[in-house]
Amino acid sequence: MDTEDPTADASRSRQPADRGSGSDDPQIIQLYSHGRVVQMPSLRSRSKDLRDRLLRHIATTSFELGRDYTEQEVNQALMGVYDDYVALRRYLVESNHLMRDRAGRNYRLPAVALAPAQRPAQV
Repeated sequence: MDTEDPTADASRSRQPADRGSGSDDPQIIQLYSHGRVVQMPSLRSRSKDLRDRLLRHIATTSFELGRDYTEQEVNQALMGVYDDYVALRRYLVESNHLMRDRAGRNYRLPAVALAPAQRPAQV
């Protein structure tokens, strides 16, 4: 006989739908609709933390660690995330979630972008 915990379904239904964000952070999920950011948090002090978390999430889900990207590749990746992809690219660079070389030709995800839980184990 299959015994299933009825409270498990109830707790799952209380969690917000992913909305295509790929995040488990309810505040970030609310900023997405159909996999795209529909609202960018402002730079006001109470929204700065959320904006930083959102930018970190976008960077780590859109780019691979250790790979260089051209501006065209960065734009292509960000077009699918936010309508103003040029501003988003600037936000990512200004917040150090995406590094740009001095010539402005290549972009790279910085090693510090990964949270400790996501970093590969040291041997």
